[in-house]
Amino acid sequence: METLNLKALQAIPLFANLSGAQMSCFEAGEIVEIEAGKVLATEGESLESFYLLLAGEMRASRNYSNQAILMGVMKPGMFMGEISLLLDSPNLATVRALKPCRLFRLGKNEFWQMLSTCPTVASQVFRTMATRVKNMEGYSQQREKLASLGTMAAGLAHELNNPATAARRAAANLREVVENLQSFACELHELFPPEQWPHLIDLSESALARVGKSEPLDSVTRSDREEEVGTWLEQHGVADGWKLSSAFVGAGLDAKELAALATKIPAGALPPAFGWLEASLSLNSLLNEIDGSTTRIAELVKAVKSYSYMDQSPMQEVDVHEGIEDTLTMLGHKLKNVTVTRKYDRAIPRILAYGGELNQVWTNLLDNAIYAVKGTGKICVATFLDDDQVVVEIADNGGGIPPDVQSHIFEPFYTTKGVGSGTGLGLVISDRIVGSRHGGEIEFSSEPGDTRFKVRLPIKHAPPSS
Repeated sequence: METLNLKALQAIPLFANLSGAQMSCFEAGEIVEIEAGKVLATEGESLESFYLLLAGEMRASRNYSNQAILMGVMKPGMFMGEISLLLDSPNLATVRALKPCRLFRLGKNEFWQMLSTCPTVASQVFRTMATRVKNMEGYSQQREKLASLGTMAAGLAHELNNPATAARRAAANLREVVENLQSFACELHELFPPEQWPHLIDLSESALARVGKSEPLDSVTRSDREEEVGTWLEQHGVADGWKLSSAFVGAGLDAKELAALATKIPAGALPPAFGWLEASLSLNSLLNEIDGSTTRIAELVKAVKSYSYMDQSPMQEVDVHEGIEDTLTMLGHKLKNVTVTRKYDRAIPRILAYGGELNQVWTNLLDNAIYAVKGTGKICVATFLDDDQVVVEIADNGGGIPPDVQSHIFEPFYTTKGVGSGTGLGLVISDRIVGSRHGGEIEFSSEPGDTRFKVRLPIKHAPPSS
């Protein structure tokens, strides 16, 4: 190990104005050498020393969504480790040597002694720490917003895919059904006397009127009825009757009703008559499917506009229920196996608020709850009025927040999701939105199987304009 030279150390700007007596607190320090490519500090782990880079170059990076993002490059004369020591927190970044490096290392006790005996050094250390935390927090906030946007975009893409696929499939089938309907109509025109058409049309309209009104059949009962209808059709000369049976059973028709219709139709006209009837029912079913799918797409687009308060003033009277429901829609892809219970007091008043920012709060809290229940548990969202405050409570039955963690959850960069899985700012940002922007507060309680976050928002409060 290289011998420590205090005079050489005093030539460094950070220590330039120190007296000989003050320099004595560095006698316990040591020189450390690190090869290129080696890691000095790992994100999420503790760092028990203060380091000053004497020679070489080091790279600081932070993991976001399993991607290493460059936070800065350390040059000779720069120091590190002060944030972990002063905040008693894990490293915020991973520091790796880009070139062979020489560093001056000071232990934890000697670091605190340096701060107490060297005011000029302490001042520089505090200023640097404040700047670094502010810069990192600002960058992480942008990442947090992008993460929220990504969550919303992923949810929207997932939710839009199902109705869009259904509408596309129905539209593709619609062409074939219309062609069949026209073909059967032409054939029946040659075989059907005009006075017999009403019988076929009446049965079609009667079946269409029943669609959606009857109780859905279980799979076994439906299968048995389709087999019965298909067998009857083939026994009466309708080829591939099993292809028609699904539409007939879905419309509530059975073999008895088809037999009654058959007595009013010429025997030779049964195949095209039943083909026309099936095509009419299928046409209606496909149109309903397209209508339902496009309605769902329109609802999702409306939810996105409402969630983001697009084309609206950022501060206005809002109904917290609308924001919560829009957020649940955006997170729908994560809630497939989660039981969500709503206990809303619809009588609570609207409040003057930044709706888009509150939706970010609901997104953070609900996303944390989904993570806590591992995507398969129970989440309860409740609203009520308490002492002139609108309260939104989000509870989950996950494993709970460990007691030793609870005092840290509102600290910047603190996350329980593991390195790279979270910015550690979700609750910090939520707390600032609720507190600084809306004059409210977030409180929580947690034990295994029951974690509750309560957001309290005053009814009478004028949020700041910026």
